[in-house]
Amino acid sequence: MHTKFIQLIKQHSPLSESEIELCKSYMEPVRYAKHQLIEEEGKVPAYLYFVVSGFVRLFHYNDKGDELTTHINCPPGFICSYQHFNHQTCTEENLESITDSELLRISKANLDLLTRQLPAFKDFSMYVFQQSLTYNEKRAKELATLTAEKRYLKLMAEQPELLYNVPMQYIASFLGMNPKSLSRIRKQIIR
Repeated sequence: MHTKFIQLIKQHSPLSESEIELCKSYMEPVRYAKHQLIEEEGKVPAYLYFVVSGFVRLFHYNDKGDELTTHINCPPGFICSYQHFNHQTCTEENLESITDSELLRISKANLDLLTRQLPAFKDFSMYVFQQSLTYNEKRAKELATLTAEKRYLKLMAEQPELLYNVPMQYIASFLGMNPKSLSRIRKQIIR
């Protein structure tokens, strides 16, 4: 289950066989069933997750009790309530598997140990952090400037696998609209 994870690191930092084994020893493989809650709001996130297969989302509840999906992760990639994981504070977000999912996970203590022990992993961690910042800035800008239809078309072009694996109510929330608006947009596009 570590293959995609190791390949991703190797794209950015060379690793020796002993370094690969060290990385594997810290990344615990776990499986979650469809719609299983992985991490819960009101608690300190226990792990940073690497999605090997399946789809996972971060969500929270608004004042009305509606679920708001803030992030959907396609494999391969990392997901957690990062600010709270990093600072070890309670999160307002929930982490849930949308589909059956295979993940690798690492605790904050082990992540800190691994980045100290392995300069290549520290470099890789910085790369992932920079990519995450870029993604979040881009997403915030798109939510503020693009129409709902353009956001959906962009998702269709860039992440079509979400449309086949993720329920439309999660996609609508992720795109900053209600399910009825998304349904109307999809019908217009089909015509």
